[in-house]
Amino acid sequence: MSAHATPPPRFWLSGKRHAEQDLFFRQTLQAKGWKEGNEQHWQAAWVTGMPPRAAFKATSPSHVMNHIPGNAALTVKSRLHTGLRALRERTRRHYGEAHPNTGRLNFFPRAYEMPHDYPSMVEDAAAHPEKRWILKPTNASKGQGVQVLRDPTTAPLAPNWLVQEYVANPHTIRGHKYVLRLYMLIASIDPLRVYLYDQGFAKLASALWSPDDIDNPFSQLTNPDINALNLDAEIPVEFIDLDRYRHWLREQGHDDQALFSQLQDLATLTALSGVEAMRARSREDGADPRGCYELIGLDCLVDDQLKPWILECNLSPSLGTCAKPEHGGVVEEAVKTGLVQDMIALTGLDQPPRDATTFDAAAQSAERERAGGFVPLYPTQDGHRYLPFVGLPSLADYRLAAELVPLSLSFHGQDVSELIDGERLALYHHPSGRYFQLNDSAALIWLLVSEGAPIETVLEQLQAASGGQIDADTLASDLWATLSLWWQHGLLAPGDRDTSAPDTASPARERPATWRSTLFFDQRRWSISAPQGPVAARIADTLAPLLDADGNDQDASLHVLESANGYCLTSDSRVIRSRLHLDDIVPAITQHCLSHATSDRQLVLDVVLLSRPEGHAVCIVPAQQSAQAMGTLKAVAAQNGLALTRGARLSLAAPDTLEPLNLPLGDAGFLFQERGPCVGLLWLDADPSDSPEVPSSLELLGALLPAALETAEHPQGLSPDALTALQHMTQGAHCARLASTQIEAVGQWLDRTPLLPSSHAAV
Repeated sequence: MSAHATPPPRFWLSGKRHAEQDLFFRQTLQAKGWKEGNEQHWQAAWVTGMPPRAAFKATSPSHVMNHIPGNAALTVKSRLHTGLRALRERTRRHYGEAHPNTGRLNFFPRAYEMPHDYPSMVEDAAAHPEKRWILKPTNASKGQGVQVLRDPTTAPLAPNWLVQEYVANPHTIRGHKYVLRLYMLIASIDPLRVYLYDQGFAKLASALWSPDDIDNPFSQLTNPDINALNLDAEIPVEFIDLDRYRHWLREQGHDDQALFSQLQDLATLTALSGVEAMRARSREDGADPRGCYELIGLDCLVDDQLKPWILECNLSPSLGTCAKPEHGGVVEEAVKTGLVQDMIALTGLDQPPRDATTFDAAAQSAERERAGGFVPLYPTQDGHRYLPFVGLPSLADYRLAAELVPLSLSFHGQDVSELIDGERLALYHHPSGRYFQLNDSAALIWLLVSEGAPIETVLEQLQAASGGQIDADTLASDLWATLSLWWQHGLLAPGDRDTSAPDTASPARERPATWRSTLFFDQRRWSISAPQGPVAARIADTLAPLLDADGNDQDASLHVLESANGYCLTSDSRVIRSRLHLDDIVPAITQHCLSHATSDRQLVLDVVLLSRPEGHAVCIVPAQQSAQAMGTLKAVAAQNGLALTRGARLSLAAPDTLEPLNLPLGDAGFLFQERGPCVGLLWLDADPSDSPEVPSSLELLGALLPAALETAEHPQGLSPDALTALQHMTQGAHCARLASTQIEAVGQWLDRTPLLPSSHAAV
């Protein structure tokens, strides 16, 4: 071998992954004479996840990375939804709600990003109780953390969570829900070139679909990592390739071509929603668009009307074989092998690097000849099909499109006032308040463009105005820089916009009106306010016996406010509680009220009371079991004609007697209760099976201490006298520790207490 022989090209494999993720890429390149390199020596990088930002600075036509900076605009669920929603809103503004262009973007379910969208989601859920919702982490894979929510208001008030409207009418295969995995390749962002592979899979859930089985992940979710855990399924993981799927659709009498045309449109519009973010981040990271591409796993649900919905775009989609050979694994491996081979050919990794700085029609033709199973989506032969969604293409996009088909590109001014002083022109954009003072060249561009002059006419006028002193490429670059700024800030609308459509943005969510009332509790009056809607309704329904809309002379104020983290409870001067779910609001109010019910030589107990005139049974309810425990207590109270209230005072001088504080408990019937003896102490626990039914007084004391408050100024500690009184109460009452779900056992315990008359207990 010659000492000057060209060394073989090298590939760099990196990222957190299994070896199978690299297998087809490695095999394909090694068969072409490539060798494995490292982070410093590579011509082709194959990184699972994202590489260090510095690696993008090395990209070029001869150093090609399998990622594009800014791809999170598509692969992070919250950002995908934000981008699609922004594209739809812009299209709606330009063409109107009823226009077909706007309708083409109705393929993504409504979503709310936690925690700042929580109040909006609560309102939506209350207004549409028929909707179902699904919780997803915004940046996780393999189905981690995904669950269908019975109650969307329980969603975590933490970043990186998305609550999305659940498509509750899925199309099924043999009764099983499925999701289509498609493979979209963004070959470059400038000029933008998008492909969709002609093969992929229907991924089936392992259990039969049932709309009522929402707690069963094997019925509701299709991710193979989740369904592989279903040990009861005959086929835990099943993949059906798209050829068989489309054949089956035709057998069922469906138009498979109509569905896949919609899927191709969905994929193209999805790519368009993220391209500007990727271009901006690529400039920031110093990445060469000629050296970056992105393979994305597109997951789409098909509903029972054969309408596709995008669920997510997956970064570094799995290229391992998930299904067993007899359940589609053989075909899965063949499809993924062909996918990687065709991707390598299309991106030209096995071709000599292109030296040209521009990508022209000849280069595109050569790329498409190498595409194998990849179907070109963008650009299209009909250059105007996606122009309403692109608006202003990049200069490279425009030049490539112009080579393929004549492209008429024009604009009109939008929401702009022109301010003239002599020969000077300035623009004021009303929605944003931005003010632009234009030089002579920009003024000429604006006067032409805002009146609908085609771009080619504008270029000709600029050339004439320059007297031929500036070359055409420089003029075009300057024109695009000016137009890009105006388009970005909303000063321009497409020339073919529907001028009859209302030229207004979708109304931003209006802050709800404020509900006000007065809360009377323990000889005190609080003015109380909250957002109208679900929050006010919850407060009014639960605390109705204590509320008076016409109350005057309040002692203090309480306000429930929307916040960036759910809701918060405040006084006029401080935040009392924050990060509140809807279900937390009334307990926070009542807990605050109880903290102000302390008085000299008396303990306040935040407990539930089962009451009759003969006395009161104290019920200790752990916070984490409150929903189950309250259901049990309400049932027992209704069966036995007992009142159910919250809060009591215990006199240090008479620890056998309780003074009910009479806080109502939701839909439990409210009857005002008087002072009376403590006749029983019931500890409701999650699982008391390992503990005796009759706990010791010290165990009961430990359970009661967190519920006891002596002074609001020192909520954590008790005086010796208070501790003695509390211990006395645990020693003198009929006591039990029972499961929070055992209604019958609680009823039997009540029969043994003085709370129920013997005649009643014998029934």
